[in-house]
Parts: sequence; C-alpha cells; structure tokens
Amino acid sequence: MDSGELWLQRVCLIFQLTYKENTDSTLLFGYIRRVAGSKEFSLQKGAGWALRQYARTNHGAVRAYAEREKLAPLTRRETLKHL
Repeated sequence: MDSGELWLQRVCLIFQLTYKENTDSTLLFGYIRRVAGSKEFSLQKGAGWALRQYARTNHGAVRAYAEREKLAPLTRRETLKHL
C-alpha cells in the first residue's frame, strides 16, 4: 500500500475477497480509508468491490463503515449495491 503504485494498491484492497468471515476488517477499512480521496477509478472500484464482497458476510459492519466514512461516490455506489 505504501508503494504508491496504483495496481499494487488495488491488490491490497481486493486480496481478501474470498476470505469471508476471516476477512481482517481493520486492515480492509484502513486501506480503504487511505485511498478514499483518490480520483483513480481502479482504486475507487476496487474499494467498493472489496466492501460489497465483505458485506455478504458482515453487512452490519460494512453498512456502519459506509455511513460514517466519506467514500468516493463510485465506492459508495459499489458498496451499497446489494445492501
């Protein structure tokens, strides 16, 4: 995540997609917070994808996170798509 490299940052956001209940939500939310101000489509989409996937396992935590954090519009839309 610290590399500043777009594609490495995206991988950091989405590497837990299949972890379900083993997702490290602190890590996930922290990474998303770090890229929340980015204008990069790939980072916004990746963050939304990661949150949407985690919501299938823990929708309460994702909904609470989305309500309290300032997310990019694309990230918010992707996150809340199925909630």
